[in-house]
Amino acid sequence: MDTRPVTIQDVARVAGVSTSTVSRTLSRPSVVAKATRQAVMRAVQATGYQVNHTARNLRRQRTGSVIALAPNLANPFFSQILAGMSAVLSARNYGLLIADTQMGPDPDDRLRRYLTSGLADGLVLFDGGLSAAALDVPGRPPVITACEWMPGDLPSIRVDNAHGAELAVAHLADLGHRKIGHVTGPHGNVLARARLDGWRAAMAARGLAAPDAWIFEGDFSMDSGAMAAARWLAAPDRPTALFFASDEMAVGFLGAVRRAGVQAPRDVSVVGFDNIEVGAHLSPPLTTIRQPRTQIGERAAELLLALIAGEDGAGIERVIPVDLILRESTAAPAQTAG
Repeated sequence: MDTRPVTIQDVARVAGVSTSTVSRTLSRPSVVAKATRQAVMRAVQATGYQVNHTARNLRRQRTGSVIALAPNLANPFFSQILAGMSAVLSARNYGLLIADTQMGPDPDDRLRRYLTSGLADGLVLFDGGLSAAALDVPGRPPVITACEWMPGDLPSIRVDNAHGAELAVAHLADLGHRKIGHVTGPHGNVLARARLDGWRAAMAARGLAAPDAWIFEGDFSMDSGAMAAARWLAAPDRPTALFFASDEMAVGFLGAVRRAGVQAPRDVSVVGFDNIEVGAHLSPPLTTIRQPRTQIGERAAELLLALIAGEDGAGIERVIPVDLILRESTAAPAQTAG
């Protein structure tokens, strides 16, 4: 009984092609003619040949891994994104390493260490608050941003944040609300700024007032949503509806006002942003702007793999549409209901 390992030479002999053609077929099938590709894959199946990915990566000076760097991995927002990345990467025999940019006193230094560690062939940054100077590392692997972005020409995957704000304001205005407030993300955050600018533009487009008193600062967390609730409850001129820059803040707000005897949507309508899983299970279920998070992860992985393969990604900006998910946390304001 022949127990020797099957080699690439065996596959080439069965397929009737050269070993270099077998290698090209397995590593870059798109550059090989269909008939040749089919002959090679039939030979692989017939011989039981298995690619030694570790050895191949060593020859290419590749690690076979990608790092995702995100702020606050405890945030449930990232779960579907990382799952989408992992699905694409595993199909290409890449592993996914995950790290939190906020672990440690110096996030920029942490980024530099990952760029010089040799642990990965590329990085996906979900934290737009990192310094662009931290990327100035000679010979660094390809880097893209996803969800958040940074100044410069780094390739990016993001959603249409301004359109999300427009959808939220349009929905609330169509219900009859004229006093529509906004609960922001953290000061200086690119997502918070884009959604705030989108809210202002949408209010102006509909001829609605948008005073600063109707803007409540948050930081994307449930706690900041609860603090926004306290400020809203104390406001002399309360907005009848609020657009939140994140679902987590909307969750914190709804819990806090409920404890104060205020009910949504009877007393206030609430629209979130993200469509995290818990939103559908609240009482009332949360109307929100859906980010297609699995698709974001898939697109990010596909773009990074293309850069690792040698494509030029400078200036690439891929914007993914968002949509409105209607649930029960919004209704006409009390004075116009019925």
